Amino acid sequence: MNAAVQPERQHHQETLVRVGNVDKVFHRGSEEIHVLGGLDLEVPQGDFLALMGPSGSGKSTLLNLIGGLDKPSQGTVEVGGQDIGRLSGRRLAAWRARHVGLVFQFYNLLPVLTAQQNVELPLLLTSLSRKERKSHAATALEIVGLGHRAGHYPRQLSGGEQQRTGIARAVVSDPTLLLCDEPTGDLDRKSGDEILDLLQALNRQHGKTIIMVTHDVHAAAQASRTLHLVKGKLSMEPEQ
Repeated sequence: MNAAVQPERQHHQETLVRVGNVDKVFHRGSEEIHVLGGLDLEVPQGDFLALMGPSGSGKSTLLNLIGGLDKPSQGTVEVGGQDIGRLSGRRLAAWRARHVGLVFQFYNLLPVLTAQQNVELPLLLTSLSRKERKSHAATALEIVGLGHRAGHYPRQLSGGEQQRTGIARAVVSDPTLLLCDEPTGDLDRKSGDEILDLLQALNRQHGKTIIMVTHDVHAAAQASRTLHLVKGKLSMEPEQ
């Protein structure tokens, strides 16, 4: 692979993510908290899906299940035909490093590292040489419009620039799937719109499949489609 993100891929409509009859139950002492119940979801390759719903509806829980950060209490989660719920801890970590890019609301950048070094972090888990890691990180920063800020530390970057760095880190390994949890939630409208424009470009020009959790109707409108989590199930309509 010669670049962090392969350009101008054709969108295909094969199902990339398939969530089948998934339940998720959390335990608090003797209390059972049912977050998701019998949930089904299919996400085609090349989709840009927004997930909306009230706080506590299970949006982030669903994102974590798809990203292999958590396992369902019941049901299956398949990504690219791989039932990730059946993977052991080590194999799951390796799968996640290869296939999932994560974008967080609060950026999660390490303050002691430059933008370039933050973006390189996921590549430390690969067999790439130091020179190759630097090249991939530089490409990812160029894609998000921050090539000129590579040597700056997070404290020297605006909120929007920090989030762009976070997105560069998420795509540097050319993941199968980009999962964004409230990516504009900590930004003003102008910076948020720039992030949404960037996500659209990654989807349309680079063929990235994106699932984005958001509370923001304006942000959701930039996605290809929107689903609402209502009482543990997905709906086309918000909760009334």
